[in-house]
Amino acid sequence: MNKKKLFAFNSQLLIPVIAIVILVIFNLFRDPSFFSVSIASNNNGDPVLQGNLISILNGASELVILAMGMTLVTAACGGQDISVGALSAIAGSVFVKVLKSGGSISPGLVIGGFLCCCIVAMIFGAFNGTLVSVFGIQPMIATLILFTCGRSIAYWINGGATPTVTSPVITAIGGFIPGIPVPTPILIVILAACLFALLFRFTTLGLYIQSVGINQAASRLNGIHNVGIKLLSFIILGACCAVSGVIGVSRLGLINHETLLLNIEMDAILAVAIGGNSLGGGRFNMIGSVIGAYAIQMLTITLYAMKVPSTDVKAYKAVVIILLVVIGSPVVKEAAGRFWKKISEKGTAGTGKEAA
Repeated sequence: MNKKKLFAFNSQLLIPVIAIVILVIFNLFRDPSFFSVSIASNNNGDPVLQGNLISILNGASELVILAMGMTLVTAACGGQDISVGALSAIAGSVFVKVLKSGGSISPGLVIGGFLCCCIVAMIFGAFNGTLVSVFGIQPMIATLILFTCGRSIAYWINGGATPTVTSPVITAIGGFIPGIPVPTPILIVILAACLFALLFRFTTLGLYIQSVGINQAASRLNGIHNVGIKLLSFIILGACCAVSGVIGVSRLGLINHETLLLNIEMDAILAVAIGGNSLGGGRFNMIGSVIGAYAIQMLTITLYAMKVPSTDVKAYKAVVIILLVVIGSPVVKEAAGRFWKKISEKGTAGTGKEAA
């Protein structure tokens, strides 16, 4: 077997996997019990899983879902949507508005609220997509509009208030379903991942998105509607924002337009970058983005476990992320590939001499 196939430096999954492995090894040396999982009882007396590993998987739920949608926009448009946090706040505000419109929060009202916030978020996503696909505005500039005014819109939806929503259904969405020890946001992430997997398995959307991102002119000549594909990627991202907004609201039991998923757009972009995806568009790897999102959350939990002040966490994260991005840069990958090639050639030459 060719040794080059055993270790491909240009693999898209190389950097996120290395990041996870380094963090796992570091935490095992620092605290062997860091990844231990135990069973405890919540306030209702139901058994639930707890531990740093559960906190990582649970806390990264919104980020993972947004990273999935951001991957499609990045691949199709060669740019990033910096309004996902604000759009999630808008979706959360619409969700709460619908819930407060009824007397009691029933499961049917929760479903209706979710559908309404999905529709609103997808409409705003289509607005961003229209600016990018029809008017040719660079994605980061186009989404800067909603990034600037989105949280103000979320503020207006509920008349400037921060209403609370208390219901067993809402508690179950943001916490645990009675009888199931796994946090519900983790289950929602699994469901979202399955939907994306089915979408790519039974449709050609993934191929079309990559084709548009790699070469728009060639894809248009092959009958692919570039405008429609870009627009669809933003609409899907809008749906992801709605899901993340609902999870965020359900965790807190209220809507705070100023703090809900604040600055999460930067982490979503970083998850896509760490996942080995080109920020210039084209080929993408959804699994890499998911691993990148979990790597970011694991880094955050690790820093908190090391008693790093919350005000310093972002600075430490920035240093680590810079290292990961540099290691994943084309220059470093090419240099590492040449080094590995030399080692492989020397090993082959040595084996040949011994055989002779």
